[in-house]
Amino acid sequence: MTPGQGIGVSVSNSSSDKEVVSIPAISVDRPEGNGAATNSASQANGAPIAQHGSREMEAQNLHVWFGKNLVLEKVDLVFPANTVTALIGPSGCGKSTFIRTLNRMHELIPTAALAGKVLLDGKDIYSPDVDVTQIRLKVGMVFQKPNPFPAMSIRDNVLSGLRLAKLPSGDKETLVEECLTRAGLWTEVKDRLSQPALALSGGQQQRLCIARALAVKPEVLLMDEPCSALDPGSTLKIEDTINYLSESITIIIVTHNMQQAARVSNYTAFFLAQYGEPGRVIEHTTTSQIFSRPKDPRTESYITGKFG
Repeated sequence: MTPGQGIGVSVSNSSSDKEVVSIPAISVDRPEGNGAATNSASQANGAPIAQHGSREMEAQNLHVWFGKNLVLEKVDLVFPANTVTALIGPSGCGKSTFIRTLNRMHELIPTAALAGKVLLDGKDIYSPDVDVTQIRLKVGMVFQKPNPFPAMSIRDNVLSGLRLAKLPSGDKETLVEECLTRAGLWTEVKDRLSQPALALSGGQQQRLCIARALAVKPEVLLMDEPCSALDPGSTLKIEDTINYLSESITIIIVTHNMQQAARVSNYTAFFLAQYGEPGRVIEHTTTSQIFSRPKDPRTESYITGKFG
C-alpha cells in the first residue's frame, strides 16, 4: 500500500455478501517492522514474535488491580526491538495503566497491584533483585502533556535526567546537541539554549521532554498520548521524531488518533473493556492488517468509528 492510499475494511452484511467500508483518511505508511521477524506461529494468530535476540520487551499474562478492582486481565504482548507499537482503544480500557506497568510507574499508585511478568531483554523487571531506578532509565516515558522543568533552561532540562540519576554526562554540549537533534528540536533552539523551557511552544516543549528522556540512553520509550494537546503542525513534527527514533529505540505509544497509529506504527494492539469487565487485548497484529483486515468484529467496529 502506498502512502496516502485509503484503507477498506470488510463488514459482513450477510453470510454471502460483504460491503467494503472505505476509510479514506487512514493510510498505513510504515512497514511491518524494522527488521523484526515473525515465525509461523505468529502468522497463525496475527501477533508479532521476534527472533531470538531481537525481542526487546514482553508482557506475559499480565493482570493489574487498583484495590480489589481488576482493571487489566490476561495481557500478552511482544514488542520487537526497533519497532513502534500503537496501543488503541476507547477511554477507560486500560491502555495508560498498561503502559505504566512497563517501567514500574504503576506501583507508585496506592492500592495498585500486579500479577504476571514484564520482560526487558528477557529479565522480569518486577523481580526482587531488579533496581527500579535502572528500569526507569532503560524504559523512558513521555507523558500526555509536556512537563519540562519550568525553572530550568532548555539546556538544563536536557541534562536534568543525568543529574537526577547521578550519571556522568561527558561532553555536555555535545550531548545536548545530540539529544535535541534526535528529538527534532536542535535547529529551532540552538541559539537560545539558556532561555527558560517555558519560553517554547507546546510542541517544542514536548520535543524537549523527548530529548530529556533520550539523554539517559533508554532502550525503550513509552509515549502516553504525546500529541493529544498539540496542534496538527506540532503533531506532525512529533511523528517525524518517532519515525526517526524507531531506528534505534523500541517505541510504545498510546493514541486515540487512528490516523496517527496508522502513520507511525509497525504493530497495533486494540484494548477493550466491556460492560464493567477488565480491559483486555482484543487483537494484536501488524498495523497494515489491523486497519485493512481486522479479524475481530469489535476491532473493525472501533476503527471504523462505530463506537469509542
